[in-house]
Amino acid sequence: MSKINTLFQDKKQNILSVYFTAGFPNLNDTTTIINELEKSGVDLIEIGMPFSDPLADGPTIQRSSEIALENGMTIKLLFEQLKIVNSTIPLVLMGYLNPILQYGVEKFCKDASALRISGVIIPDLPFQEYLDEYKTIFEKYNLKNIFLITPQTSEARIRLIDEYTDGFIYMVSSASTTGAKNEIGSEQEQYFKRIKEMNLKNPTVIGFGIHNQQTFSKACEFANGAIIGSAFIKAIETGEDLEKDIGVFVNTILKEQLAHRNS
Repeated sequence: MSKINTLFQDKKQNILSVYFTAGFPNLNDTTTIINELEKSGVDLIEIGMPFSDPLADGPTIQRSSEIALENGMTIKLLFEQLKIVNSTIPLVLMGYLNPILQYGVEKFCKDASALRISGVIIPDLPFQEYLDEYKTIFEKYNLKNIFLITPQTSEARIRLIDEYTDGFIYMVSSASTTGAKNEIGSEQEQYFKRIKEMNLKNPTVIGFGIHNQQTFSKACEFANGAIIGSAFIKAIETGEDLEKDIGVFVNTILKEQLAHRNS
C-alpha cells in the first residue's frame, strides 16, 4: 500500500503537509529540510521542483523558485539529493508539466518511484490529458497523481477526479495564488462544507492561505488536513539555522496537538 493511503487510513484528521522549494534557500538544503520536518512531526512533505513560470504560485514561492534555479537546482540534481533520504512519511513532488516532459514522463516516474516518492502534484496537467496519456504510466510506478480543485470547480469534475484517483484531493481554498494571508472567511467555509457534504471517497487536504495555527485548525474542521507553503518558505529563507527554524515553525503550527499528545 502507498504511504499516502496508509497515512490517511491511520490518521483521519489534523494532517499537516508542508511544502518547500528544492534548492532553497541553499542548493544542498533539501535533505536537511526533509529530515527536520519529519523529526518535527509533519505528516506529509511536498517538495517543489522549481520552474521559471510557476503560474499557481504567489510571490514568495515564485521568488524561492527563482533563487533555487539560480542556485542550480534541476530535477536531475534533486533526484541525486533524494538518494540519501530515508523518510518514513510520504514525499510528494510538486511542479509543472514542462520540465517533466523535458525529463521524459516515464523516466521521471521510474526515477521518482525508485526514490520512494509517493505521489506528484502537477497543477497545469489537464485531467483529461492525464487520463488519456499518462495515467497508466503513473500507475505502473505506483505514483499517486494529486489534482487540485477550487471553489469554481464543477461537481461533475470533482466527481471525475474522485473516481479516477486514489491519493487525496488538494482543495485550493480560494481563487488567489499561494501565499495570500487572508483568514478563512464565510465564503470559503461554505465551499469547504459543500465539498465535505459530497462524501468523496478520497481524503481532502486544504491549501493556499494556510499560514498559522489558527488557519490550520480551521481548515482541519472541514478536511483531513492542510498544507502550508509560503509561510514555511518565509520561516527558513535566511537559512542561518535551519534545524532550529524548522522545529520552531512546526511546533507553532502543531502546539495544541503536541501539548495534548504530551499531557
